Amino acid sequence: MSMKHELMAACAALSFVVSSSAFAGENKDLEALRAEIQAMRMAYEGQINKLEDRIEELEGASQVVPTSVRSAEASAQSSSNSFNPAVSAVLSGSYSAYSEDSSELAGFAIGEEGERGAENFSLGETEITLSANVDDKFYGSTTVALVEEGGETVVELEEAYIETLGLGHGLNLKAGRFFQTLGYLNEHHAHADDFVDRPLPYRAFLNKAYNDDGVELSWLLPTDFYAEIGGGVFSGRDFPSGSPNDSAIGSFTGYGRIGGDLTDDLNWRLGASVLSTDTDGRDGNEDTVSFIGESNLYIADLRANWAPTGNAAQQEVTLQGEYFYRDEDGTYEDTDAGSGVVDYDDHQSGWYLQSLYKFAPQWKIGARYSTLYTSDVPTGLVGTALDAEGHDPETWSLVGEWRNSEFGRLRAQYNREELSNGVEDDQVKLQYIMSIGAHGAHKF
Repeated sequence: MSMKHELMAACAALSFVVSSSAFAGENKDLEALRAEIQAMRMAYEGQINKLEDRIEELEGASQVVPTSVRSAEASAQSSSNSFNPAVSAVLSGSYSAYSEDSSELAGFAIGEEGERGAENFSLGETEITLSANVDDKFYGSTTVALVEEGGETVVELEEAYIETLGLGHGLNLKAGRFFQTLGYLNEHHAHADDFVDRPLPYRAFLNKAYNDDGVELSWLLPTDFYAEIGGGVFSGRDFPSGSPNDSAIGSFTGYGRIGGDLTDDLNWRLGASVLSTDTDGRDGNEDTVSFIGESNLYIADLRANWAPTGNAAQQEVTLQGEYFYRDEDGTYEDTDAGSGVVDYDDHQSGWYLQSLYKFAPQWKIGARYSTLYTSDVPTGLVGTALDAEGHDPETWSLVGEWRNSEFGRLRAQYNREELSNGVEDDQVKLQYIMSIGAHGAHKF
């Protein structure tokens, strides 16, 4: 029985008692008492109706409260919607034109993904992602990419991982296949980049991005500013490892980051990371150059965001850069040049710096410079693809972007890229990126 009915019954009972008392001979005005009881009944009934209306409002509101409200440790995860799991897709396409037929970068063995890309129209990568909370302790996500390679559409499993939720003490565990926490760009999907293509160091040292199978543990330190450390162990199947030694773990990573707000309008992040791999065979330059041995890659990264007007949605300036240093000890062989197996113990490096200016909510322009540095190669590798002949590759890039929303972007980009022997390649790239379905916010 509802509160309303209970009070009404109580009022009726009170009326009966009062009436009985009156008939028993008590000196009271029966009509006055009845009028008072009626007034009380009406007053309580109005309050009860208001309370029941308020309950209905609260019950209705509880149905639309986002279920994605989690702890700060899990805030990077995608929000829930009416589907379980949440489904999203990223549709991208591009047009590219080059002034030079060759795309070889002097002094480096480049993986297939690190090449400059096909000329003419291309679908690029189409990503389909399914993600959801498994329960109150785990989150899961899978991303499948449809990629055009050699005129054919290839299905690639880009990511398939689980991640802990609310592990406590700032700890987080991630397991499966995913983009490792390495430098700044590596853990971001390519569609989240500010340019159509990735800078030279990512193409040369990471085959555009490093995603491997393994486990990564991170710890968000209990400090007043942002501070995080972490690392992982991986199979070593992805470039720059390429092939693990037997069943042993092939790659190790480690990183540290700090950041914070200098002012209400300016924030920054600084990081350092390392990737150590040991491979029985890493192939590059269409499988004509191979490396066997140990390779250690060290990366330093910096990013800063400034909102001149105090509102980043209206205007924003970003500065971002990374420095790469790779030290290798093993053997190289260039089968195309017939070099034979040559001992190699040396280093290579590279860096890029870019800046973007959002001068209006829908418009953004930017510039980027990236370069690679090679060392003198051993005598046995002179005249091979690893011999830069004194020419360090470099690329100047300009980009313009218009976006109708966070889910739809159009870009135009121009590159001036210096290849081997000082040859300059003028490149024009046009791109669209459209996101549909539930899509979580990208990381800082």
